[in-house]
Amino acid sequence: MSRLSRARSIVQLIVAALVAAGCGGHSAAPSIPVGAPADPESQLVAQLYASALRFYGNPAHVVATDDPLGGLDAAEVRVAPGFTGRLLMRFAPDSAARADVQVYRTLLSALPEGIAAGDYTTSAEDKPAVAVTERTADAWGGRDVSAMARRCGDIAIGAVASVPRPASVGTCTLPKAREFADDDAMFDALQAGRIDAAWTTTAAPDVPSEAVVLSDKTSLIRAENLVPLYRRNELTESQVLALNEIAGVLDTGSLADMRRQVAEGTDPGLVAGQWLEEHPLGVGN
Repeated sequence: MSRLSRARSIVQLIVAALVAAGCGGHSAAPSIPVGAPADPESQLVAQLYASALRFYGNPAHVVATDDPLGGLDAAEVRVAPGFTGRLLMRFAPDSAARADVQVYRTLLSALPEGIAAGDYTTSAEDKPAVAVTERTADAWGGRDVSAMARRCGDIAIGAVASVPRPASVGTCTLPKAREFADDDAMFDALQAGRIDAAWTTTAAPDVPSEAVVLSDKTSLIRAENLVPLYRRNELTESQVLALNEIAGVLDTGSLADMRRQVAEGTDPGLVAGQWLEEHPLGVGN
């Protein structure tokens, strides 16, 4: 969304809030359920969107559900945030789209009837990423994932067993990853030279400072940007605009920092609320 368009959206939100405030005598609006799995990282994302709705005067709450997309289809929730690439895999598993705009546009065309998508976070992503040591980056002669793709079959790559990762990078089909119980064990193996590279994500909060996370300038790995899905015709225009405001303020660094706080035990709702207090919607966006 352009700066001018966002400014117009903010004005519309303010007008809608004033109109709502002036309509006395009506019963309170029902709270909007925002669905997400029960894991802390998913709850954090849902709390961000629920907080955005509340910021503009819309009651909202987070609902923990194993299948938020199923809940959206069944009208058990009205908003279900997710990541563009994973959503595209759900709705169009054969799609070859990888770049962020391409993934988003393909997702829009693949959504079921009755489901719509808000703006995606162009500056916040959590796509798979490859971490290497400084010496490996120097040996490969580059700090982009394309340097790894050029060595395709000769790489020993590690991954945490429970974390999904792509089987290929661009046209390179990678060898089977060596699996580890957790990030600590995987990054220890990376530093010890037992593996050449390690799968992580761009918003992972626990990548060691001495590791080099390779960039992906040519979109060899599918984009994973945050996007809110919602039930079409069940949210007002101002409520949709409130959801879209997250796209204007959230970035990958902030997402990683909030995830770190949640991993350390802070309540996801508290983390989301505090972050929005420090990054108020509609200010300078």
